[in-house]
Amino acid sequence: MRRAAGVPAGEHVNAVIPDGRPQVDTRVAIGAARTIVVKVGSSSLTTAAGGLDAARLDALVDALAARAETGSNVVLVSSGAIAAGLAPLGLRRRPRDLPTQQAAASVGQQQLAARYADSFSRHGLKVGQVLLTTDDVVRRAHYRNAQRTFARLLHFGVVPVVNENDTVATTEIRFGDNDRLAALVAHLVGADALVLLSDVDALYTGDPRLPDSTAIAEITDPAQLTGIAMDSGSELGTGGMVSKVTAAMIATGAGIPVLLADAAQATTALAGGPGPQNGLQPGPQIGTVFAPALRRTSARLFWLRHAASSSGALALDAGAVAAVTARRKSLLPAGITAVRGDFESGDVVDLLGPEGAVVARGIVGHDAAELPAIIGRHLADLPMEQRREVVHADDLVVVRHPARRGKAPA
Repeated sequence: MRRAAGVPAGEHVNAVIPDGRPQVDTRVAIGAARTIVVKVGSSSLTTAAGGLDAARLDALVDALAARAETGSNVVLVSSGAIAAGLAPLGLRRRPRDLPTQQAAASVGQQQLAARYADSFSRHGLKVGQVLLTTDDVVRRAHYRNAQRTFARLLHFGVVPVVNENDTVATTEIRFGDNDRLAALVAHLVGADALVLLSDVDALYTGDPRLPDSTAIAEITDPAQLTGIAMDSGSELGTGGMVSKVTAAMIATGAGIPVLLADAAQATTALAGGPGPQNGLQPGPQIGTVFAPALRRTSARLFWLRHAASSSGALALDAGAVAAVTARRKSLLPAGITAVRGDFESGDVVDLLGPEGAVVARGIVGHDAAELPAIIGRHLADLPMEQRREVVHADDLVVVRHPARRGKAPA
């Protein structure tokens, strides 16, 4: 393939985007990322008994510090608070009930934060603890405030250490696992790459313990994931391979390349960084990389798709579904068949197809109380003060395209 204009000699290019810009090799992009989010799981930081493993934590910090020294901004999303609290509380295994989990998190989070602060101080780096619940990404004002906080921490050269606020989070407002949290944080901070570190060295074609399973070097299309068996996670953690792949799909859908690798190979996984000494050579050939989508999702639409909570739903007829999903048109009253829930103008609502499945989400422009009187009617037949879209095209994101079978990856 002929080199596209503006591509330096030696740069690896997978393809040329339709507008003429080159698509850089995924491993190159991760190696040159200016801002990188790294997620590490509980099983990679703790002993089998549940206590923190100081040697493994220090090794991770050494790798993160080395990447920071290249000039990259590093954000760490770390599990381990609950696991770190097991031994001090005399618990043999991760508790199943929420109150005991929260008690373990309260004890363990303090130990985890102090240990990170001590370890990063060996490299002259300061850390800032950031504890999040889904409210902090679901509520738009909280989301924007979190963006500003992260930006300020990075401005001061601080390494943010992020975790879910397990001490106060309830079942209803939990992320569920830190893989999804890491993907949301990656978009929130405008990251150029996401690295998921765990006790598995790659995504395999089957159970990695079986001899006929092979590691997958790169996922360039979600269709490659069809038929791949994935485990359910380790005893100390909550996120198995399913959650990691889901997180990768969230991030790549927003234009962020992802590397899944073994935490024991953190130094290799995080090698690189922006700088003339590295050039634009491919990153280490370890783990599995997930290629990003060609266009980065705006913060507003990303929040709408992956973070915002729905306050209600609007049922659409087939014509309206085609208009908002295939033609990306605004939703008008004529295409609505039913209103569900109690919401106000400015809330997020799900848009349902005739079969009841969610096909899109959007920010509604009418209160629920006023919609029953106008649904099914054309704008020209309505009073002037009601002649507006129910959901404007700019405030709408497609969740599933009706022409495709099954649900699109999140």
